Amino acid sequence: MRGFLRHFRGVHIWLLVNGLLLGSFLLLRTRRDVMNEVSARFTMPVEHALGRAFGLVPFSVAELFYAAAVIWLVVFLVCGVRAVRKTEYKGDEIYRRAMVLINAALSIGAALSLLWGVNFYADDFCDKSGIVPEPVSRGELLLVTRYFAEQASLCADQVPRAENGVCALSRREALDRAGTLYEGMYDEFPFLRLETDPRPKPILCSKVMSAMNVTGLYFPFTGESNLNMDFPVATFPATVAHELAHRRGIASEQQCNFLAILAATRSDDPAYRYSGWLTGYIHLSNALYTAAPEKWLELRRSLPASVIADLQAENLYWARYEGPVAEVSGKAYDTMLRGYGDELGVRSYGAVVDLLTAYYGQGVAF
Repeated sequence: MRGFLRHFRGVHIWLLVNGLLLGSFLLLRTRRDVMNEVSARFTMPVEHALGRAFGLVPFSVAELFYAAAVIWLVVFLVCGVRAVRKTEYKGDEIYRRAMVLINAALSIGAALSLLWGVNFYADDFCDKSGIVPEPVSRGELLLVTRYFAEQASLCADQVPRAENGVCALSRREALDRAGTLYEGMYDEFPFLRLETDPRPKPILCSKVMSAMNVTGLYFPFTGESNLNMDFPVATFPATVAHELAHRRGIASEQQCNFLAILAATRSDDPAYRYSGWLTGYIHLSNALYTAAPEKWLELRRSLPASVIADLQAENLYWARYEGPVAEVSGKAYDTMLRGYGDELGVRSYGAVVDLLTAYYGQGVAF
């Protein structure tokens, strides 16, 4: 046994370190005070430093990381097969390479827990702001959905449109103007303040993201906000705002959706305002369709042709990507969210309705 442990000493020490890191996280994650300290003193300072550093690079380092990881895995497996065929000690070689793969996955998991998972257990936006989502009545839902429909309709003609009537914003310009997006939020929510917001990064392999039903990705290892550049542009600015909310340590998807809508609708930029109102309407109207389909139809018929064109473009685009890849990707992400304590999982994207109704239903924005 000693000989076995000594022979594979390196991978076993690596495994022990991984176990200590992940075990410590699992034991301490229920301690809100500890998670707050780790987030405030380590996680977020490191995230912001990484974001500033990698913000100097014009392309997405996160995308490069994913490509390099895939290439490394393929090369490692191919070389592993060859090594096993050549060696006498096939069992030893298989064990060593299996341990390297396991340790690599555990190391990524440990780093992800420290650089991002901590935020799932620290104070979130609702804790800091006092805005708590409550059960939504049909009347409240209808009131807020109608308000968003009206505002989206008023803003619809303030953005450029293609010959077919669909929104034709410039994605690159939206990324360029993202740096000041959250400035209008600081007086009400000072804990969101950051010195700088590095420019979000476009993803070259955006169609791959679409196949996985992903519109944006915050990458904690580089502090980058990454954007799918292929889906219909009407909701693109609000997606940019969503990823910038993650950069502020907000882990919950529903809270980031709420903040994205709030920041976008307060923007001086017509593109962001329209995108925010439209995105909010989409979330609210989906809930209204379930709660009161006749009222949903009434509101839908009241929308101008320009808004209808953007809604139809969204539906047609995402219908092309329905299938097993999107389903597997969604389940994997849902599992990760639940693993970090987000009990709503992917359904938290729909739960943004509760926050929107709690905030706008009290007359804050009326």
